[in-house]
Amino acid sequence: MIQVLVIGYVWPEPNSSAAGSHMMSLLKLFRSQGWQVEFASPAQRSEHMQDLTEYGITCRDIALNCSSFDAYISELQPDIVMFDRFMMEEQFGWRVDKFAPEALKLLDTEDLQCLRGARHEAHKAGREFSHNDLHGDLAKREIAAILRCDLSLIISNYEMQLLEQVFKVDSALVHHLPFMVDTAALHSHWPSFEQRQHFMTIGNFRHAPNWDAVLYLQQIWPLIRKQLPKAELHIYGSYPPPKATALHNPKTGFIIKGWAEDAHQAMSSARVCLAPLRFGAGIKGKLLEAMITRTPSVTTAIGAEGMHGDLPWNGAICNDAQLFADAAVKLYQQPSEFTAAQRHGDELLQRFYNGEALGKQLITALEGIRADLAGHRRNNFTGQMLKHHTMRSTQYMAQWIEAKNSFKP
Repeated sequence: MIQVLVIGYVWPEPNSSAAGSHMMSLLKLFRSQGWQVEFASPAQRSEHMQDLTEYGITCRDIALNCSSFDAYISELQPDIVMFDRFMMEEQFGWRVDKFAPEALKLLDTEDLQCLRGARHEAHKAGREFSHNDLHGDLAKREIAAILRCDLSLIISNYEMQLLEQVFKVDSALVHHLPFMVDTAALHSHWPSFEQRQHFMTIGNFRHAPNWDAVLYLQQIWPLIRKQLPKAELHIYGSYPPPKATALHNPKTGFIIKGWAEDAHQAMSSARVCLAPLRFGAGIKGKLLEAMITRTPSVTTAIGAEGMHGDLPWNGAICNDAQLFADAAVKLYQQPSEFTAAQRHGDELLQRFYNGEALGKQLITALEGIRADLAGHRRNNFTGQMLKHHTMRSTQYMAQWIEAKNSFKP
């Protein structure tokens, strides 16, 4: 039986973030193959984390910069190790190479951190993002982690093109894996146009693009409210800070709701989802949830990036605040526009997010690499070279930190 070890940056919170939901899809996929799965993380366990034992997944707390991990993985000897974001590969990758060298190393990037970071910096500077912004330390670290792994999961086809065309990463080392949706279980029995009211948005407040979108909505919402004076905007998200709750203003209909116990219920009760994202990377879980609940959405080019190919959007894509507001009002007021957007969302789900097909493709890719892992690695000399040097530098730094932490004057 195949043993999978997943090293998590955080414990999965599928109701808090798209990353948590995507992680759960992967864990369920591995379990559906009959594989044994263990989830380990150095992060503190959180109040909203998923109970993984419900899915037959064992859990383990691990420590950073500690040789206790060496004994742990030596005993476990997993067949596959999946790192949740490149930072976990940096921390534990060299230990896996040393103590479980035959394990296939899989990196779940979630989204390209270097792309999100570069866009954030460009946004703060008030200028357009360009590929020149990418060539910083974060990109060097993240691309190095991708090259050291046997396969990396890339959620957006835009990011696939970026890796292959800008960073010249071999296509054999990356695998396009969008969010996996059980399209066979989709239903049409969500509330009708008449049964819905108000606007909504949702997103973890700790995620910088989400917080910026809330600030941008402070500009957009008065433009909508001017046309729809009785409408409300309900803003959901986990971990709202005081600066977010301070924006709560029932008089203007700007309502900070905070944590949503049931994100699908919150989404399906609204008539339109608003997601004015001005920077970020990957693909957006809130917009996928909008399609699943048949809720039209208005977003930006950044929000829709990598999500719809050449098909029409599930609503409207606008980068200008006034155009964004006008599109939102049109969807809110006109049933024909609303139902057309729903139909487009249905088409997108079936074309791009069929979980059964996507899952089979990933399992086939993993089995193909495991069948000739040595040959796969020989074809990635750059990765072998990076492991040779990184193992030494990271190993010595980790051992120095461990020795420093153990010193008691």
